[in-house]
Amino acid sequence: MTTTALSRPTTTPRPRGATLAGTGTLLRFMLRRDRFRLPAWTLGLALLMTYFATALDSMVSSPSDLEGLTAFTGSPAGALFGGPGFGFDDLTVERFLAGQYGLYVAIGAGLMGLLTVVRHTRAEERSGRAELVRANAVGRHAQLTAALILTVVMSVVIAVLIGAVMADRGYDTAGSLLFGASVGAVGLAFAGIAAVTVQLSEYPRAASGTAGALLGAAFVLRGLGDMAAVQGSGPSWLSWLSPIGWSQQTAPYVLDRWWPLALSLAFAAAATAVAYTLSGRRDLGAGLLPPRPGPPRAAAWLAGPFTLALRLHRANLIGWSAALIAAGLAYGSFTQPLIDGFADAPDDMVAVMGGRDNMLAGYLGVMALTMALAVAVYAVLAAHLLRTEETDGRTEPVLATGVSRPAWLGGHVAVVAAGVPWLLLVAGLGMGIGTAASTGDAGLAGDVLLGHLAFTPAVWLVLSAAALLYAAVPRWLPVIWVAPAWGLVAGYFAPVLDLPGSLVRLSPFEHIGRYPLERISVVAILVLTLLTGVLTWTAVTVFQRRDVTGGS
Repeated sequence: MTTTALSRPTTTPRPRGATLAGTGTLLRFMLRRDRFRLPAWTLGLALLMTYFATALDSMVSSPSDLEGLTAFTGSPAGALFGGPGFGFDDLTVERFLAGQYGLYVAIGAGLMGLLTVVRHTRAEERSGRAELVRANAVGRHAQLTAALILTVVMSVVIAVLIGAVMADRGYDTAGSLLFGASVGAVGLAFAGIAAVTVQLSEYPRAASGTAGALLGAAFVLRGLGDMAAVQGSGPSWLSWLSPIGWSQQTAPYVLDRWWPLALSLAFAAAATAVAYTLSGRRDLGAGLLPPRPGPPRAAAWLAGPFTLALRLHRANLIGWSAALIAAGLAYGSFTQPLIDGFADAPDDMVAVMGGRDNMLAGYLGVMALTMALAVAVYAVLAAHLLRTEETDGRTEPVLATGVSRPAWLGGHVAVVAAGVPWLLLVAGLGMGIGTAASTGDAGLAGDVLLGHLAFTPAVWLVLSAAALLYAAVPRWLPVIWVAPAWGLVAGYFAPVLDLPGSLVRLSPFEHIGRYPLERISVVAILVLTLLTGVLTWTAVTVFQRRDVTGGS
């Protein structure tokens, strides 16, 4: 009896660098896709810092004005919304800019980093384009690597632009470069976080939402730590648990220490290494955390277009509800300390709240506007979901059934429109409870709630305009971001910039009235509601006359 050896299949070792094959080509493709987004992010953040510097120059004309700013920024409330206040005992304009406004530019850089990584990785897998790309000579890690390189490029550009903007205004060059680098470092840190979250879930919104939640947690940890540092007691070490806190600890124009940025770079490198490891343990298009299996049959209540839209928007509504009530409680609980801190602030800063005569009512009115602008962001994002449903090929199969186009679009708009007063309600409840606890006046809770709900028609108008843009020219839908952005400028900076009344009134939020400081205009509510109905009807009509894409 003879035996023959069984031959075993041999595997050819993968060449070194094969997992990164095609990275350069993908990077060029991403740069081509982001030819508008890249300058929008980088120039936008640099221009935002320029705006802050210009506005501050118009507010500060003497050393006494800077002393007035210190009264608020050096308080625990100022630390919560700005930073630890390095050098505020000898305040200069550049120190105030870096210590108070730099936080918000850094948050913008963090959002840029996480959204860019999700856009070019998980979103590509979800759409099916990544599978087509990987069918070519493209390595497993090429797409993630190209996305991270792109984010590094954007972060470096932001760092250079902001440093140049600050140095050009005559501020210390070394401090300006450090400040720009600290902003860019936040973008790198949250790009690393997003690189990990995209491995966990197969859905882009879940990946970006998780990374965004961690950005919010970093803001909260930094705020709590900075408040404790200003008070001289408490867990000031919490600031060192936040990537945002690491950048602020560089203390530009004061200590000028670069070493905290090493923490940001080490964190980004470690998160990237974890992301590569996790990427090698999952299939293309899948996530390491498997989605919860749904029932084999849809529930009876999902039979209509309205209930289907409710199901699609449900997660966003729940998330926004939790975030807004938490924000309302946080801002409301600091009402009295903020009012006390603003007592010695410059007149231009106090003018945002209607002057010194009734600062409490002015602050509550400003916070109602703030929450309304946040809900407007929710409405605009919900409108973008319509575009995503269409481009991903899920709208056409629904319309191929007995669902009409007016019912489909109207169902989505109706759900989001119903969510607007609900979100304003929960934000107002949180703000009212926090304000009542802070001031000891329970009667303010009702006024706060009414002031929030009054902005409902203004947000509805933004939503209907977004629906019309989607129905008529879907590619122009991002233009609707001008509405909440201008609402922010008109609502916060009109007194400082001395904007003409005709420009301020272009914002629908300026017609309602900031209750309890101002009376609520019933006429404005009726007119804005009527305009909302007209724009929504026009959107539904126009949507019936254009083609629907079947997916990309």
